[in-house]
Amino acid sequence: MRFSIRQRTLHNGQLRSTVQVHTDGEDLDMSEQAPMTPGHGHGHDFDRAYWERHWRQDRTSDRGSMSGNPPNPHLAREIGHLVPGTALDAGCGAGAEAIWLAEHGWQVTAADISTEALARAADRAAASGVGDSVQWVAADLCDWAPAAPFDLVTTAYAHPAVPQLAFYERIARWVAPGGTLLVVGHLHGHSHGDAEDVDGQPPAEATATAASVTALLEDTEWDDAGWDVVTAAELHRTITAPDGRLVELHDVVVRATRRR
Repeated sequence: MRFSIRQRTLHNGQLRSTVQVHTDGEDLDMSEQAPMTPGHGHGHDFDRAYWERHWRQDRTSDRGSMSGNPPNPHLAREIGHLVPGTALDAGCGAGAEAIWLAEHGWQVTAADISTEALARAADRAAASGVGDSVQWVAADLCDWAPAAPFDLVTTAYAHPAVPQLAFYERIARWVAPGGTLLVVGHLHGHSHGDAEDVDGQPPAEATATAASVTALLEDTEWDDAGWDVVTAAELHRTITAPDGRLVELHDVVVRATRRR
């Protein structure tokens, strides 16, 4: 399987080169480089170079690969009752959530900054029999924008190169009237101060609270349509890592419906 990323002009006039992603074992063309976006001041930026390195190291990590992780359990609980339509998985990683959505009838656009992650996701979707229901997009979500809004926009643990709430505001704009936004993030106050902590916890600047996400959606200065917040929770759960370790996660889960 192959997919191509088309050229486009950035706001500063720079042209991104086409990226050909091959999922048959060939090398990935990494000639495309996005302009550096300011990070959170934690020693590195969550830019394309960081995430390509992250996913390449994941292949050989002695802690096991994240490529086979199951979909986030909050997705099924919050979205399982909705009538399928169009969906965007913003920061899809290795594709677990995008594949779950496709298996449940959604027409999915899955976007991520890492072509390494997308190549694995495309392989996994094909093996699951839903490859034709997912469009994979290699993009920096800090400057990419979709051509049309979605019935559902969801993101799970995405770490952009901009402040977390600014990222949530940006992707919320892509929800169609009457559509749903689902944010699953890391809870503020439960990080270890470094994005490469042994437990994979993010820096504090890449976290949020249920109250801060809810306040963002209630701010009519950027969206006068308004939102109905259905879920605003801070939850704790324990998962088994690929290497068998038990890891405690502290999650923020916010689901909201955009008013028509």
